[in-house]
Amino acid sequence: MSSKRIYGIDLGTTYSCISFVDESGKPVVIPNVEGDLTTPSVVYFESADNIVVGKQAKNSSRLFPDRTVAFVKRFMGDARWEKMIDGRAWKPEEISARILRKVVDDASDKVGEPITDVVITCPAYFGVNEREATKNAGRIAGLNVRHILNEPTSAAIAYGMDKKGDSVILVYDLGGGTFDVTLIQVREGAIQVLYTDGNHALGGKDWDDRIANHLAQQFINEHPDAGDPRDDPEALQDLALGAEEVKQGLSAKEKVPRGVSRAGIRSGVVLTRDQFEQLTADLLEQTMKYTEGAIQAAADAQVKIDKLLLVGGSSKMPYVRRTLQERFGLDGQMFDPDQAVAKGAAIQGMHILAGDMVREEIGKLERKNAKDIDLKTVDRKILERAAANASAGAGSLVRMSAGELMREATRVIVNVASRSFGVVALNNDDQRKVFHLVHAQQRLPAETTDTFYTKSANTRAIEILVMESESRKESPELDANREICKGDLKDLPPNLPKGAPIEVTFRLVEDGTLDVTAIEPGSRRELKLQVSKIDGVMTDEEVDEARSILRRESIS
Repeated sequence: MSSKRIYGIDLGTTYSCISFVDESGKPVVIPNVEGDLTTPSVVYFESADNIVVGKQAKNSSRLFPDRTVAFVKRFMGDARWEKMIDGRAWKPEEISARILRKVVDDASDKVGEPITDVVITCPAYFGVNEREATKNAGRIAGLNVRHILNEPTSAAIAYGMDKKGDSVILVYDLGGGTFDVTLIQVREGAIQVLYTDGNHALGGKDWDDRIANHLAQQFINEHPDAGDPRDDPEALQDLALGAEEVKQGLSAKEKVPRGVSRAGIRSGVVLTRDQFEQLTADLLEQTMKYTEGAIQAAADAQVKIDKLLLVGGSSKMPYVRRTLQERFGLDGQMFDPDQAVAKGAAIQGMHILAGDMVREEIGKLERKNAKDIDLKTVDRKILERAAANASAGAGSLVRMSAGELMREATRVIVNVASRSFGVVALNNDDQRKVFHLVHAQQRLPAETTDTFYTKSANTRAIEILVMESESRKESPELDANREICKGDLKDLPPNLPKGAPIEVTFRLVEDGTLDVTAIEPGSRRELKLQVSKIDGVMTDEEVDEARSILRRESIS
């Protein structure tokens, strides 16, 4: 049996963790070398060849804020963002790769085996650029990224793994740096996403910032001649770390004291839970607006929400659950907020592994390439026989009966598109507009073909400009969309008449990656655009170079 165990990684904005499915079929989160189940997603560049990740890096940020990076997940897929350290520009993928490497190395030491194959999670509304950047972070870290899984879907997988019957779940996922709300239907052997929305720039950090600003203002009011602590990098970093501690404390206490200092002057500030909730009411309201959209989607689909799951560390704030109850009449259930996403990713890894094992056995039975086998089309008797063979030969890799293995291999997860995708063309008024072929909330895989027409005779080349909506709201205006890739359909036949048809096909698959094909039907001239060619995402050569650099570093 050539298959490898597949681990699940929650690559979080503030904390990351890793999980695997043990021999009893249960997902287990692996502690890091410090003994913690989660690792702060903070990177400290101590020197050119020594990188510190995690708790020590977070502590070092007080003294070396200019050499420390946190919240990098918010910038994944943004070609404009970089961090300059020692004259070198670090991209988000490279920094995230160090976090992945730390998490994986610690876990490998604990389980006593190399970890290579992984499922990595990301926010549900991540676009193509962000997803490809996440894959590249894994590749730079030397990992074989088998799947990019939406975080709320992952939480729903963890929740539904041992549940019987059908249910509709609303997942409210408020993490350290991002927010998702997702409506999911859970059935035995199948999970279907009905609706998803969110904001990659809304999370616990924004609540922390409000606290930090409040503490700073209180200090200024008490010591107006001492200056603003936010103007001092070290004092600012201390404020940021202190704000997170205050927020966590207010989840259990009605008030929390905190010291603020600058230029040798120190002041004690007390923040009450009521003050905190007033300071951040507008942030919570943003999450409620997104939640309202999901609840409306449930009403439109005529489905009843059976469970509200609260996921993500910031969902622990008491007024989150209280407001959801008051606003929508939904009593939220806190579901393993810090670890559910990693556990669901590990279960998805087991699903992929089971599929690998069964396909491998079918390949032997039918003398086919295992990679070409679609389990949905295989005769049930062949499927049962292959599952029995895989179960018998699995050894310590997985302890499942043939029936369990077959059910796991054939489990279905259906996602929806979080954004709309289209192509730029002229409308009837000769204005450049975006014509969307795949729409937000459309079930995946989605494939749509539309026909466009040449504006002039004798056209020999056409630029295909692929766009992605900036938000869930679809607009034909160019500034409401962003370019994700482009290419030229060249060498069209001579004397092509005006109004000649050009067929454009968009195919968006389950993990959110996109393929675009443009064809001139007469000559069958064709242009294929692949996700790996997206503008602004690291090229294969850049990924290889970044991986080579990482291999020479010491990461602790």
